[in-house]
Amino acid sequence: MTSSADKIAGAPISWGVCEVPGWGYQLPPERVLTEMQQVGLAATEFGPDGFLPADPTVMAELLAARHLTAVGGFTPVVLHEPGHDPVPGIDRLLDSYGASRADVLVLSAATGQDGYDTRPELDESGWKTLLGNLDRLTALAAGRGVRAVLHPHVGTMIERGDEVQRVLEGSAISLCLDTGHLLIGGTDPAELTRQAPDRIAHTHFKDVNDQIAAQVRSGRLTYTEAVGRGMYRPLGRGDVDFAAIVSHLRGCGYDGWYVLEQDTILTEEPRGEGPVADVRQSAAYLRELLTAGRRRDGAPPAGGTPPAAAVIKSHSGPPPAQS
Repeated sequence: MTSSADKIAGAPISWGVCEVPGWGYQLPPERVLTEMQQVGLAATEFGPDGFLPADPTVMAELLAARHLTAVGGFTPVVLHEPGHDPVPGIDRLLDSYGASRADVLVLSAATGQDGYDTRPELDESGWKTLLGNLDRLTALAAGRGVRAVLHPHVGTMIERGDEVQRVLEGSAISLCLDTGHLLIGGTDPAELTRQAPDRIAHTHFKDVNDQIAAQVRSGRLTYTEAVGRGMYRPLGRGDVDFAAIVSHLRGCGYDGWYVLEQDTILTEEPRGEGPVADVRQSAAYLRELLTAGRRRDGAPPAGGTPPAAAVIKSHSGPPPAQS
């Protein structure tokens, strides 16, 4: 039986590898994957297009040489425009999932713009289109043996707590619990985990300095500026309540991946260890939580079953700035 401590994966963004044009210095996959292996991670997400080989067989061989498997990937896709059909592109993408045995499609509701510093507001027509597309993509992925999840993300069409709630109420898609983006967007990730554990099928664990995040919510800093100032921290060094989150997930039988993410911007080739030092700290912290939190009786965490129609508690502070 695989323990949850064996399901810790990595994401290339922790090494500064990102799909956003001009994000920063991009480390080569050989270094990133080797360092994932060195800190004992079991798997990796795909990263941006071109990071891993496009040929699934070559990709699998590259990962296997480092004792890694493929989880799936973060895929920004426009979901709200009536004239744009996201199904054909995702259908083609899923071909590589079957060949590489990846099983989680992590969707974000892209704005259609580069970067995550501004975004438009959805009107009712946009909401109807977005929710309908989420259900279409959920069914499409399921037919290919893949679990689709929606990733609430700063600078996308689904960012704030009220938007996450509308997705939960208006579609059947599961969520990627990204602890950092939820907190920055105004949602307490521990409270969301308590209230809607049955909708969480994947996780991105990242810690956040909430003093910096508050400046993103108020519009004093852009998201990119905040990342550059160290908004993301190794697990246990920020303001996310991971002990509560792990307790809620384990109490509800969560058996998915725990993907370590610490969004990083590099300006040059790192001197010394570089980003892997923080990843090592995060992996050790999470292993300790997963091991110490193992419940022998299988009982749910204190507080009982969450109400069926709970409203997500927003984190204190003003809503995020809009374009």
